[in-house]
Amino acid sequence: MRRSSSASSVSRRANTKGESAPPAQPSFYVSMADAGTTVDAAAAASMISGYRGNNGLGAVEVDADLMRMAMDHARTMAAKDKVDHAAGREFTGQLAAAGFDGKIAVENVSAGYHTLAEAFSGWRDSPPHRANMLKGGVTRLGIAAVYAPQSKYKVFWALIMAAKNEGRG
Repeated sequence: MRRSSSASSVSRRANTKGESAPPAQPSFYVSMADAGTTVDAAAAASMISGYRGNNGLGAVEVDADLMRMAMDHARTMAAKDKVDHAAGREFTGQLAAAGFDGKIAVENVSAGYHTLAEAFSGWRDSPPHRANMLKGGVTRLGIAAVYAPQSKYKVFWALIMAAKNEGRG
């Protein structure tokens, strides 16, 4: 897992003349409205952890099971062209099967945001979504963005934050 000290850090590459190339675009500004792009989960965890830290809460780390669940959910919403918490699945059952405590789990779903920065800002500015990002006890997250060119929304997002059951994580 790649981790940076700051979600806004960028790297510079030297060109053949020894000059610095322009800085790469930070991953949280990359548009997800393009086939083949994927959300930078480490940047999302850093951004959300920073926000949680500013509010007296612990950090979250990327979890492979939650990443898979978030991707499945975002794909289902994109296929149905509908933002929906249910979207053909039983959330707490999936969490329990993967060893998570369903009582300490939250989910943000949305559509229309093209970048991680936009999605984060939208969630932060929405009281119910903000409450989810600031849920006490969560320690892990999964996040996905799926491009749907046929949709007026273009991009569907799913963020799942949870904690492993005691003794299972």
